Amino acid sequence: MKPKRNKLLLIIFSAFALLYLILLIPEEDTPTSAFQSRPQQITPFAWDQDEYWHYLEGQFASYRIMGCEKLLIQFDSLYYRAENLLRTIETVQFTPIAQEFRTIETLVFELAPMAAVCPNHYSQFSQLISRIRIAVKRQSEFWNMDSRDSRITLYRLLYGGRTALEEIMLQAPQAVYVPHLTIETDEPSQTPEGVILGIRIHSGDILISRGTAPTSALIARGNDFPGNFSHAALVFIHPNTNEIRLIESHIECGVTLSTPEEYLADLKSRIMVLRIRSDLPPLKTSPMIPHYAAQYAFSRAKEGHIPYDFAMDFRDTTKWFCSEVVSEAYRNQGIDLWMGLSHLSSPGLQRWLAGFGVRNFVTQEPSDLEYDPQLRVVAEWRDMEALCKDHYDNAVTEVLLDGANAGEPLQYSHFLLPVGRILKGWSALLNLTGYVGPVPEGMSATQALRNRWYTQRHNKITKSLSESAARFHLEKDYPPPYWQLVEMAEKIKRQ
Repeated sequence: MKPKRNKLLLIIFSAFALLYLILLIPEEDTPTSAFQSRPQQITPFAWDQDEYWHYLEGQFASYRIMGCEKLLIQFDSLYYRAENLLRTIETVQFTPIAQEFRTIETLVFELAPMAAVCPNHYSQFSQLISRIRIAVKRQSEFWNMDSRDSRITLYRLLYGGRTALEEIMLQAPQAVYVPHLTIETDEPSQTPEGVILGIRIHSGDILISRGTAPTSALIARGNDFPGNFSHAALVFIHPNTNEIRLIESHIECGVTLSTPEEYLADLKSRIMVLRIRSDLPPLKTSPMIPHYAAQYAFSRAKEGHIPYDFAMDFRDTTKWFCSEVVSEAYRNQGIDLWMGLSHLSSPGLQRWLAGFGVRNFVTQEPSDLEYDPQLRVVAEWRDMEALCKDHYDNAVTEVLLDGANAGEPLQYSHFLLPVGRILKGWSALLNLTGYVGPVPEGMSATQALRNRWYTQRHNKITKSLSESAARFHLEKDYPPPYWQLVEMAEKIKRQ
C-alpha cells in the first residue's frame, strides 16, 4: 500500500509542478510602437527653473528672519503691481504669448515667500490666485486650444498658481487656520441642485479629484503636463427627489452609481467642481443639457454593467474609464469636452503605462479637464491633512518616471505569476456573479503583479522620504518645499 500511496503523491506533486510551470509562462508584451493612438514626438513640458526655486527658498529663509512688519511695504508694492496688471488682463484680450502673463506669473512667485512668512497675507494671495485663474480661463475662450502656446500659458498660471498657494498652505504654522474650501465662480445653472462638502452643485457638474493611492499619483503626473487630479465623476441629481448620485468608473469594478457618502469614503486629497458655461450656444437654446448629459450616463449605468476601459480609448463606448463617463455623457448631448486632448509622449511613460494595459497615449486625463475653456471652476476643496502626502506622492512619482524614461523596467515577481493567474481566474468567476475579485476586471495577472510591484516600490521610497522630510524640518525649522522633496526622493531611489 505504501508504494502505491507514494506513487499517487508523486503523480499529484508532478501534476502541480507541471501546472505551476505552465502558469509560469510569461505573456508577450506588445511594443508601444504597435499602438495606433500615439502622440507625435514632442517635448513634454518642463519648468527647468531649479535655480529659481532654490532662490525663492532662500528668499523665504531671509524673510523669516526679517519678520512681517519689515515685509509689509515690499509685499504691498508687489501686490499692487500684480493687482493692477490683473485688472488689465481682466479687461483686455491678449494672445497666449503676451508678456503680461509671464509678468504676472513672476509676481505670483515673488509674492509667495512673503505670504508664506506672514499668514495674514494668505487671504489676499489666495484671492489673487483665484482671480488669475478666472481671468486666464476667460482669456482662453478666444484661443486656439490646439496651440501649444495656449496650453503652456494656461498650465503655467493655473498649475503654477495652485502650486505656489499650496506651498504657502504647507508652510503655515499649525496654529494658523487655512481654509479647506475655495469658492470661485457661481456659474448660473437651471438644473437640479444639491450640496456636497458645503459646495452648491448642480446636475451635470463634474468633480475631478485626487486619490491617495500611488497609482492615483501616476495617473495625475503621467502626462506631458503633470497635473493634480486622477479621477473624474459626473453629478446626477434626481429632479423629483433631489437625491444625488455620482457616476464614476473604477479600475476594480467599472462604472458605479455612488451616494455622496460613498464617493467621499474613497479618500481624496482634493476635489474640484467644474460646470459647463451657461453662455455656450447649445445651453442658451437648451439650458438643461448638463442634466440631460448626467441623466444619459445615469441611465447607461442602470441598464447594465459597463467595464473599466484600461486601454483609455475614449472612442470605445462599450467600456468607460473615469474621464469617459464625463466625455461620453456630454458628447451624447452634442458637446465635446477636453478641447485640448491629453498627450503622453515620454517613451518611458508609454512603456510603463502599456505594462498596466493602456493602449492610447492621446486620450482624456482628468487633470486636463481643468484647462477646457468650456468649463468654469466653481470651487476647490482640499483635505489639509492629506495635502502633505499628496506632495510626497508627486515627488516620488516624478523620480520613478524619470527612471522609466531612462530605461528602467516596470517589474513584477515572476515566481508569483502562477498565483496571480489563479487569483485572476477566481476573480473572473466572481465578476460573473456581480462581485469584485482581487484582480480587477480587464486587468491581467501580469498587470496586477506590476501594479503590486509599483505600489510597493512607491510606498518604500515615500516612507523614507517622509523621514528625510522630518529631519529637514527639524534642522531648518520649516517643511521642505516641493523641489527639495524631489531631490530627496532622487537620493533615496539611488541608495
